[in-house]
Amino acid sequence: MRRTSALRAAVAALMLTVGLGGAHSGTASAAPAADPPTVSSGLLDAMQQDLGLTKNQAEKRLRAEKTAARVENDARRISGSSYGGAWFEATTGRLVVALTDRNDEADVRALGADTRLVRHSAAALDGTKSRLDALAAPVGVAGWHVDPRSNSVVVTVVRAARTEPAVRAFVAQARTKGPVTVVETANAPRTYAAGTVGGDPYYTGNVRCSIGFSVHGGFVTAGHCGRAGAAVRGWDGSAMGTFQGSSFPGDDYAYVSIHSGWWTVPVVLGWGTVPDRLVRGSAEAPVGASICRSGSTTRWHCGTVLAKNETVNYSQGAVHQMTKTSVCAEGGDSGGSFISGDQAQGVTSGGWGNCSSGGETWFQPVNEILGRYGLTLHTA
Repeated sequence: MRRTSALRAAVAALMLTVGLGGAHSGTASAAPAADPPTVSSGLLDAMQQDLGLTKNQAEKRLRAEKTAARVENDARRISGSSYGGAWFEATTGRLVVALTDRNDEADVRALGADTRLVRHSAAALDGTKSRLDALAAPVGVAGWHVDPRSNSVVVTVVRAARTEPAVRAFVAQARTKGPVTVVETANAPRTYAAGTVGGDPYYTGNVRCSIGFSVHGGFVTAGHCGRAGAAVRGWDGSAMGTFQGSSFPGDDYAYVSIHSGWWTVPVVLGWGTVPDRLVRGSAEAPVGASICRSGSTTRWHCGTVLAKNETVNYSQGAVHQMTKTSVCAEGGDSGGSFISGDQAQGVTSGGWGNCSSGGETWFQPVNEILGRYGLTLHTA
């Protein structure tokens, strides 16, 4: 979508608010940011549309999720080796923390969380997943991730391929590596790059993708959108920048530096559907939290975080440490922003389905990208 005069006015107003010549900078942080003065009506509208919430329910959920993110960090710290993972329970509005040691329950509950006793620690499950990551997976295996709810590593296989010898052999081998649960999906994951069409934020070669988040000096996006050294054209077709670093498969992230004449702002675009969102940090949302995505094809949609640290097995190869969501996406949304409240979460990688019938989408966490390239997130 072409930048409208309204968008230019919004950007200009933002620049005046934060100071001419550049906004206040902020580094990637694991600590939750201070409460914003108001909650965007666009965010509330999207949560009502995509999550089936009322306005009051959406506001209450955002407050509860902010508390859950803080409690999760504290619970992980005080439970130590007993920590078995955590997730946000939307029905109660509380964080649930899995523990292997009953003696830690009282301390964690004192933080305001519910607890569940489990057999395997998060460290043990991460070890199982690492052993699976060392295996070569056939395309009939969609991916695998640590699931704190089931206290296991969940391996997802494509239903139509579940009886194929290579898939069955992978599952059998996976079960020898630790606690594994197998589930089926009707769809194989794919990336969301698309052929060139007019009116979207950037192009490289004949591929159209979406900007993720502004960093000082450029922006982050998906690695499958372009290789290091590739030239980038902006929404208007003019020279915009260059891929300075890119990784795919294995990872799915990239850093694009921008040329003079372009500037960065701490904004996630609403594409005229909802008001633009300011980015104030990158505190990680827990499993179960609500999350929204902005992309150049399907604009703005919301859902929930389904899983973290998932290995996604694309046809091009496996990508590790991904986060799975119930948010839909389509071709051209690749690289676009995932945000929870005002906190940057990651860049769109791929998924299955579409925004008419629904689907699931994975993103590469933004803090990993910032650390990999030594970048500073542009925050308001």
